[in-house]
Amino acid sequence: MNSPHKIYLQPTPVRIWHWLNAFGIITLTATGAQIRFPEYLSLFGSYKSAILLHNTAGLVVAASFSLWFFYYGLVARNIRKIYVPTKEDLQVGLLRQAKFYFLTYFLGWANPHHAKPDDKFNPMQKSAYLAIMFVLMPLVALTGILLTNVSPLREFVILVGGLKLLASAHYLLACCLIAFLFTHVYLATLGKTAMAYIKPMWTGWEEEEPGEHPQHPA
Repeated sequence: MNSPHKIYLQPTPVRIWHWLNAFGIITLTATGAQIRFPEYLSLFGSYKSAILLHNTAGLVVAASFSLWFFYYGLVARNIRKIYVPTKEDLQVGLLRQAKFYFLTYFLGWANPHHAKPDDKFNPMQKSAYLAIMFVLMPLVALTGILLTNVSPLREFVILVGGLKLLASAHYLLACCLIAFLFTHVYLATLGKTAMAYIKPMWTGWEEEEPGEHPQHPA
């Protein structure tokens, strides 16, 4: 039996960012639920404590986002190659990957995308992460900043529709982010084993088993 070939897929800064972001978003979700529904939840003691922890977690996520952007944009300089879908991704890759997730994975076929350090994400992942990292995350952060600084930013809050509209937008954007989180965790289990795509976020290395699951014809 051939020994698995390992690829160094996730550098240390990326792994640090990923787990800071994950724990931060989980904390934001739990504290946000208590802030939104204080009559039903009391996970963190007082309402004031939940707000303080929520704001702190927001700062952690903002810091991890800055680390992500600094690494991919200024150190690795491959943010566009990794996160922006190509013409082929949009024309062919999206449908091929969707077919795998919804059908051929359950038939035992191989994943049509094979991750490499400069091509980590399949077309569906690229499209999702592009929307998450460049649209959803900045909007959640912006609405959160405005909600925590209503007095000094009062004129801008009024300009964007007032406090009620701002709070509703922040809540709906957060719900979208949470929905993505559940999808992300599920798709991360669709490797050769349930932990195959999760382990590299701890170790940096992903294993490949050459020829173990031959690709079926499309």
